Amino acid sequence: MKKKRKKFKPMSMKPGSIPGSLTYIGREVKEKTKVHACVYDETEVKRMNVHRLDSLGNLDRQEKLTWIDVDGVHDIAVVDELGKTFNLHPLLLEDVLNTTQKPKIEFYEEENQLFVVLKMMHFDQENLEVDSEQISMVLGRNFVLSFQELDDTDIFETIHGRLDNPASRIRRYKSDYLLYALIDLIVDYYFLLIDRLNGHLEDLEESVLDDPQTEHQNKIYRLKKEMSYMRRNVLPLRDMIQALIREDSDLVGKQVNVYLRDVLDHVVQILETLDACRDLADNIMNNYYASISNKTNEVMKTLTVFTVIFMPLSFIAGLYGMNFVNMPELQNPHGYFYTLGVMAVIAISLWFYFKWRDFL
Repeated sequence: MKKKRKKFKPMSMKPGSIPGSLTYIGREVKEKTKVHACVYDETEVKRMNVHRLDSLGNLDRQEKLTWIDVDGVHDIAVVDELGKTFNLHPLLLEDVLNTTQKPKIEFYEEENQLFVVLKMMHFDQENLEVDSEQISMVLGRNFVLSFQELDDTDIFETIHGRLDNPASRIRRYKSDYLLYALIDLIVDYYFLLIDRLNGHLEDLEESVLDDPQTEHQNKIYRLKKEMSYMRRNVLPLRDMIQALIREDSDLVGKQVNVYLRDVLDHVVQILETLDACRDLADNIMNNYYASISNKTNEVMKTLTVFTVIFMPLSFIAGLYGMNFVNMPELQNPHGYFYTLGVMAVIAISLWFYFKWRDFL
Protein backbone atom coordinates (compact mmCIF):
# COMPACT_ATOMS: atom_id res chain seq x y z
CA MET A 1 0.00 0.00 0.00
CA LYS A 2 1.34 3.43 -0.92
CA LYS A 3 1.98 5.37 2.27
CA LYS A 4 2.32 9.07 2.83
CA ARG A 5 3.42 11.03 5.85
CA LYS A 6 0.50 11.13 8.22
CA LYS A 7 -1.50 14.26 8.82
CA PHE A 8 -3.22 14.22 12.16
CA LYS A 9 -6.59 15.65 12.90
CA PRO A 10 -6.69 18.32 15.63
CA MET A 11 -6.64 17.07 19.18
CA SER A 12 -10.10 16.80 20.61
CA MET A 13 -8.85 16.54 24.19
CA LYS A 14 -9.80 19.72 26.01
CA PRO A 15 -7.39 21.53 28.34
CA GLY A 16 -7.98 20.46 31.93
CA SER A 17 -9.23 16.98 31.00
CA ILE A 18 -8.85 14.29 33.64
CA PRO A 19 -5.55 12.38 33.25
CA GLY A 20 -6.26 9.03 31.68
CA SER A 21 -9.19 10.27 29.60
CA LEU A 22 -9.50 8.06 26.55
CA THR A 23 -9.36 10.14 23.37
CA TYR A 24 -8.10 8.87 20.04
CA ILE A 25 -5.55 11.14 18.38
CA GLY A 26 -4.38 10.06 14.94
CA ARG A 27 -5.44 9.44 11.38
CA GLU A 28 -9.09 9.10 10.55
CA VAL A 29 -9.78 5.41 9.97
CA LYS A 30 -13.03 3.87 8.71
CA GLU A 31 -12.12 0.17 8.88
CA LYS A 32 -12.92 -1.88 11.96
CA THR A 33 -10.32 -2.73 14.56
CA LYS A 34 -9.05 -6.31 14.41
CA VAL A 35 -7.98 -8.25 17.49
CA HIS A 36 -5.90 -11.42 17.19
CA ALA A 37 -5.05 -13.72 20.09
CA CYS A 38 -2.26 -16.27 20.31
CA VAL A 39 -1.99 -18.60 23.30
CA TYR A 40 1.04 -20.87 23.38
CA ASP A 41 3.50 -22.91 25.38
CA GLU A 42 6.17 -25.45 24.51
CA THR A 43 3.65 -28.03 23.38
CA GLU A 44 1.07 -26.12 21.31
CA VAL A 45 0.04 -22.81 19.73
CA LYS A 46 -3.54 -21.65 19.42
CA ARG A 47 -4.53 -18.65 17.31
CA MET A 48 -7.91 -17.00 17.04
CA ASN A 49 -9.57 -13.89 15.71
CA VAL A 50 -11.31 -12.25 18.62
CA HIS A 51 -14.82 -11.03 17.82
CA ARG A 52 -16.07 -10.74 21.39
CA LEU A 53 -13.64 -9.17 23.83
CA ASP A 54 -15.35 -10.68 26.83
CA SER A 55 -14.11 -14.09 25.60
CA LEU A 56 -10.54 -13.04 26.41
CA GLY A 57 -11.29 -13.65 30.07
CA ASN A 58 -11.65 -17.35 29.31
CA LEU A 59 -8.12 -17.72 27.96
CA ASP A 60 -5.69 -19.86 29.90
CA ARG A 61 -3.35 -17.10 31.03
CA GLN A 62 -1.98 -18.90 34.07
CA GLU A 63 -0.14 -21.85 32.56
CA LYS A 64 0.33 -20.52 29.02
CA LEU A 65 1.56 -17.29 27.46
CA THR A 66 -0.87 -14.96 25.73
CA TRP A 67 -0.13 -12.52 22.93
CA ILE A 68 -2.93 -10.14 21.96
CA ASP A 69 -2.30 -8.15 18.78
CA VAL A 70 -4.64 -5.22 18.15
CA ASP A 71 -4.64 -3.91 14.58
CA GLY A 72 -6.15 -0.42 14.75
CA VAL A 73 -6.30 1.72 17.91
CA HIS A 74 -8.98 4.14 16.71
CA ASP A 75 -11.75 2.14 18.40
CA ILE A 76 -11.76 3.50 21.94
CA ALA A 77 -14.23 0.84 23.15
CA VAL A 78 -11.86 -1.99 22.16
CA VAL A 79 -8.89 -0.39 23.90
CA ASP A 80 -10.96 0.36 26.98
CA GLU A 81 -12.25 -3.23 27.20
CA LEU A 82 -8.72 -4.63 26.89
CA GLY A 83 -7.64 -2.26 29.63
CA LYS A 84 -10.28 -3.70 31.94
CA THR A 85 -9.47 -7.30 31.04
CA PHE A 86 -5.72 -6.96 31.64
CA ASN A 87 -5.93 -4.32 34.39
CA LEU A 88 -4.06 -1.65 32.40
CA HIS A 89 -3.37 1.77 33.90
CA PRO A 90 -5.57 4.61 32.50
CA LEU A 91 -2.48 6.67 31.58
CA LEU A 92 -1.17 3.69 29.63
CA LEU A 93 -4.43 3.46 27.65
CA GLU A 94 -4.31 7.20 27.00
CA ASP A 95 -0.83 6.85 25.48
CA VAL A 96 -1.96 3.91 23.33
CA LEU A 97 -4.72 6.04 21.79
CA ASN A 98 -2.41 8.99 21.17
CA THR A 99 -0.45 7.98 18.06
CA THR A 100 1.73 11.11 18.21
CA GLN A 101 3.76 9.69 21.09
CA LYS A 102 7.52 9.69 20.95
CA PRO A 103 9.30 6.36 21.55
CA LYS A 104 9.45 5.77 25.29
CA ILE A 105 9.26 3.20 28.08
CA GLU A 106 7.16 3.34 31.23
CA PHE A 107 7.13 1.07 34.28
CA TYR A 108 3.87 0.57 36.17
CA GLU A 109 4.97 -1.07 39.40
CA GLU A 110 1.54 -1.31 40.98
CA GLU A 111 0.16 -3.29 38.02
CA ASN A 112 3.54 -5.02 37.54
CA GLN A 113 3.49 -4.04 33.87
CA LEU A 114 5.89 -2.49 31.40
CA PHE A 115 4.79 -0.18 28.58
CA VAL A 116 6.84 0.46 25.43
CA VAL A 117 6.17 2.81 22.50
CA LEU A 118 8.08 2.36 19.24
CA LYS A 119 7.85 3.67 15.70
CA MET A 120 7.61 1.25 12.80
CA MET A 121 8.95 3.07 9.75
CA HIS A 122 8.32 2.47 6.06
CA PHE A 123 10.07 4.02 3.06
CA ASP A 124 8.20 5.25 0.01
CA GLN A 125 10.85 4.96 -2.71
CA GLU A 126 8.75 6.83 -5.25
CA ASN A 127 8.26 9.94 -3.12
CA LEU A 128 11.49 9.51 -1.10
CA GLU A 129 9.51 9.76 2.11
CA VAL A 130 9.69 7.93 5.44
CA ASP A 131 6.37 7.21 7.10
CA SER A 132 5.89 5.78 10.57
CA GLU A 133 3.18 4.07 12.54
CA GLN A 134 3.06 3.79 16.29
CA ILE A 135 3.55 0.38 17.88
CA SER A 136 2.64 0.17 21.57
CA MET A 137 3.42 -2.91 23.63
CA VAL A 138 2.52 -3.97 27.16
CA LEU A 139 4.47 -6.65 29.00
CA GLY A 140 2.75 -8.46 31.84
CA ARG A 141 3.45 -11.57 33.89
CA ASN A 142 2.22 -14.04 31.28
CA PHE A 143 1.08 -11.85 28.45
CA VAL A 144 2.13 -9.32 25.83
CA LEU A 145 -0.25 -6.83 24.24
CA SER A 146 0.72 -5.12 20.99
CA PHE A 147 -1.22 -2.19 19.53
CA GLN A 148 -0.55 -1.06 15.98
CA GLU A 149 -2.25 1.35 13.66
CA LEU A 150 -4.44 -0.22 11.02
CA ASP A 151 -2.37 -1.31 8.02
CA ASP A 152 -2.61 -3.76 5.15
CA THR A 153 0.69 -5.44 6.00
CA ASP A 154 1.30 -7.81 8.90
CA ILE A 155 4.64 -6.66 10.27
CA PHE A 156 4.71 -9.46 12.85
CA GLU A 157 4.34 -12.27 10.31
CA THR A 158 7.91 -13.40 10.99
CA ILE A 159 7.17 -13.80 14.69
CA HIS A 160 4.17 -15.99 13.91
CA GLY A 161 6.42 -18.17 11.80
CA ARG A 162 8.85 -18.59 14.68
CA LEU A 163 5.99 -19.51 16.99
CA ASP A 164 5.10 -22.37 14.67
CA ASN A 165 8.51 -23.90 15.34
CA PRO A 166 8.34 -26.00 18.54
CA ALA A 167 12.11 -25.68 18.99
CA SER A 168 12.14 -21.86 18.88
CA ARG A 169 13.16 -19.88 21.95
CA ILE A 170 9.87 -17.97 21.90
CA ARG A 171 8.05 -21.19 22.70
CA ARG A 172 10.46 -22.08 25.50
CA TYR A 173 11.00 -18.67 27.09
CA LYS A 174 8.66 -16.37 28.98
CA SER A 175 6.73 -13.32 27.78
CA ASP A 176 9.79 -11.06 28.16
CA TYR A 177 11.44 -12.90 25.26
CA LEU A 178 8.38 -12.28 23.08
CA LEU A 179 8.66 -8.56 23.85
CA TYR A 180 12.33 -8.68 22.88
CA ALA A 181 11.48 -10.50 19.63
CA LEU A 182 8.93 -7.82 18.68
CA ILE A 183 11.38 -4.99 19.40
CA ASP A 184 14.18 -6.78 17.55
CA LEU A 185 11.96 -7.24 14.49
CA ILE A 186 11.16 -3.53 14.34
CA VAL A 187 14.86 -2.65 14.68
CA ASP A 188 15.67 -5.07 11.83
CA TYR A 189 13.25 -3.13 9.62
CA TYR A 190 15.33 -0.03 10.31
CA PHE A 191 18.31 -1.70 8.64
CA LEU A 192 16.27 -2.31 5.49
CA LEU A 193 15.14 1.30 5.46
CA ILE A 194 18.70 2.59 5.83
CA ASP A 195 19.89 0.33 3.01
CA ARG A 196 17.30 1.87 0.70
CA LEU A 197 18.21 5.40 1.78
CA ASN A 198 21.88 4.65 1.27
CA GLY A 199 21.16 3.20 -2.18
CA HIS A 200 19.46 6.43 -3.24
CA LEU A 201 22.38 8.46 -1.87
CA GLU A 202 24.92 6.41 -3.83
CA ASP A 203 22.90 6.84 -7.03
CA LEU A 204 22.68 10.56 -6.38
CA GLU A 205 26.41 10.77 -5.80
CA GLU A 206 27.14 9.26 -9.21
CA SER A 207 24.53 11.45 -10.93
CA VAL A 208 25.89 14.62 -9.34
CA LEU A 209 29.43 13.80 -10.40
CA ASP A 210 28.33 12.99 -13.96
CA ASP A 211 25.82 15.76 -14.63
CA PRO A 212 24.49 17.85 -11.70
CA GLN A 213 20.89 18.99 -12.12
CA THR A 214 18.54 21.09 -9.99
CA GLU A 215 16.40 18.02 -9.25
CA HIS A 216 19.42 16.41 -7.57
CA GLN A 217 19.56 19.25 -5.08
CA ASN A 218 15.89 18.76 -4.25
CA LYS A 219 16.36 15.02 -3.73
CA ILE A 220 19.31 15.59 -1.41
CA TYR A 221 17.30 18.01 0.72
CA ARG A 222 14.40 15.56 0.91
CA LEU A 223 16.62 12.63 1.87
CA LYS A 224 18.36 14.70 4.56
CA LYS A 225 14.97 15.66 5.95
CA GLU A 226 13.84 12.02 6.06
CA MET A 227 17.06 10.93 7.73
CA SER A 228 16.58 13.56 10.43
CA TYR A 229 13.02 12.34 10.89
CA MET A 230 14.21 8.76 11.20
CA ARG A 231 16.95 9.67 13.66
CA ARG A 232 14.45 11.43 15.92
CA ASN A 233 12.50 8.17 16.11
CA VAL A 234 15.52 5.89 16.61
CA LEU A 235 17.53 7.93 19.11
CA PRO A 236 15.10 7.48 22.06
CA LEU A 237 15.19 3.72 21.48
CA ARG A 238 18.78 3.58 22.69
CA ASP A 239 17.88 5.10 26.05
CA MET A 240 14.77 2.91 26.25
CA ILE A 241 16.68 -0.35 25.89
CA GLN A 242 19.35 0.82 28.31
CA ALA A 243 16.64 1.59 30.86
CA LEU A 244 15.04 -1.80 30.21
CA ILE A 245 18.37 -3.56 30.84
CA ARG A 246 19.09 -1.57 34.01
CA GLU A 247 15.58 -1.92 35.45
CA ASP A 248 15.45 -4.29 38.40
CA SER A 249 12.18 -5.94 37.49
CA ASP A 250 11.06 -9.55 37.68
CA LEU A 251 9.28 -9.05 34.35
CA VAL A 252 12.56 -9.08 32.40
CA GLY A 253 14.90 -11.94 33.23
CA LYS A 254 18.68 -11.86 33.03
CA GLN A 255 18.73 -14.34 30.17
CA VAL A 256 16.70 -11.88 28.06
CA ASN A 257 19.04 -8.99 28.97
CA VAL A 258 21.70 -10.68 26.85
CA TYR A 259 19.44 -10.41 23.81
CA LEU A 260 18.43 -6.86 24.70
CA ARG A 261 22.10 -5.84 24.72
CA ASP A 262 22.35 -7.25 21.20
CA VAL A 263 19.41 -5.06 20.15
CA LEU A 264 21.14 -2.11 21.82
CA ASP A 265 24.24 -2.77 19.69
CA HIS A 266 22.03 -2.78 16.60
CA VAL A 267 20.43 0.52 17.56
CA VAL A 268 23.84 2.12 18.12
CA GLN A 269 24.95 0.76 14.73
CA ILE A 270 21.84 2.23 13.09
CA LEU A 271 22.50 5.64 14.63
CA GLU A 272 26.12 5.55 13.48
CA THR A 273 25.02 4.53 9.98
CA LEU A 274 22.49 7.35 9.91
CA ASP A 275 25.21 9.82 10.88
CA ALA A 276 27.39 8.42 8.11
CA CYS A 277 24.51 8.78 5.63
CA ARG A 278 23.98 12.38 6.70
CA ASP A 279 27.70 13.06 6.19
CA LEU A 280 27.47 11.44 2.76
CA ALA A 281 24.47 13.64 1.93
CA ASP A 282 26.46 16.72 3.00
CA ASN A 283 29.38 15.64 0.80
CA ILE A 284 27.04 15.08 -2.15
CA MET A 285 25.57 18.53 -1.62
CA ASN A 286 29.07 20.03 -1.48
CA ASN A 287 29.99 18.17 -4.68
CA TYR A 288 26.82 19.51 -6.28
CA TYR A 289 27.69 23.09 -5.38
CA ALA A 290 31.29 22.55 -6.49
CA SER A 291 30.16 21.11 -9.83
CA ILE A 292 27.73 23.95 -10.41
CA SER A 293 30.44 26.44 -9.47
CA ASN A 294 32.89 24.78 -11.87
CA LYS A 295 30.31 24.88 -14.64
CA THR A 296 29.69 28.56 -13.97
CA ASN A 297 33.42 29.26 -13.97
CA GLU A 298 33.81 27.44 -17.28
CA VAL A 299 31.01 29.49 -18.81
CA MET A 300 32.44 32.72 -17.42
CA LYS A 301 35.92 31.81 -18.67
CA THR A 302 34.58 31.11 -22.17
CA LEU A 303 32.65 34.38 -22.20
CA THR A 304 35.74 36.24 -20.98
CA VAL A 305 37.89 34.74 -23.73
CA PHE A 306 35.44 35.74 -26.46
CA THR A 307 35.12 39.19 -24.91
CA VAL A 308 38.90 39.64 -24.99
CA ILE A 309 39.03 38.44 -28.62
CA PHE A 310 36.35 40.87 -29.77
CA MET A 311 37.57 43.86 -27.76
CA PRO A 312 40.34 44.85 -30.24
CA LEU A 313 38.02 44.09 -33.14
CA SER A 314 35.38 46.37 -31.65
CA PHE A 315 38.03 49.04 -31.12
CA ILE A 316 39.12 48.89 -34.76
CA ALA A 317 35.54 48.88 -36.01
CA GLY A 318 34.70 51.82 -33.75
CA LEU A 319 37.82 53.71 -34.78
CA TYR A 320 37.06 53.52 -38.49
CA GLY A 321 33.40 54.08 -37.94
CA MET A 322 34.02 57.71 -36.90
CA ASN A 323 32.74 60.27 -39.40
CA PHE A 324 35.98 62.19 -40.04
CA VAL A 325 36.84 63.27 -43.57
CA ASN A 326 40.64 63.34 -43.30
CA MET A 327 41.27 59.65 -42.52
CA PRO A 328 43.93 58.42 -44.96
CA GLU A 329 42.91 54.79 -44.81
CA LEU A 330 39.40 55.62 -46.00
CA GLN A 331 40.80 56.75 -49.37
CA ASN A 332 42.71 53.52 -49.95
CA PRO A 333 40.79 51.30 -52.39
CA HIS A 334 41.93 48.21 -50.50
CA GLY A 335 41.58 49.67 -46.99
CA TYR A 336 38.46 47.65 -46.20
CA PHE A 337 40.18 44.36 -46.97
CA TYR A 338 43.37 45.39 -45.13
CA THR A 339 41.29 46.18 -42.05
CA LEU A 340 39.40 42.88 -42.19
CA GLY A 341 42.70 41.04 -42.58
CA VAL A 342 44.23 42.74 -39.55
CA MET A 343 41.11 41.99 -37.53
CA ALA A 344 41.21 38.33 -38.60
CA VAL A 345 44.92 38.02 -37.72
CA ILE A 346 44.30 39.56 -34.28
CA ALA A 347 41.30 37.27 -33.60
CA ILE A 348 43.13 34.11 -34.77
CA SER A 349 46.27 35.02 -32.82
CA LEU A 350 44.30 35.57 -29.63
CA TRP A 351 42.42 32.32 -30.20
CA PHE A 352 45.64 30.29 -30.49
CA TYR A 353 47.12 32.13 -27.50
CA PHE A 354 44.19 31.15 -25.28
CA LYS A 355 44.33 27.58 -26.56
CA TRP A 356 48.04 27.50 -25.76
CA ARG A 357 47.31 28.71 -22.20
CA ASP A 358 44.49 26.11 -21.81
CA PHE A 359 41.84 28.78 -21.40
CA LEU A 360 39.70 27.03 -24.01
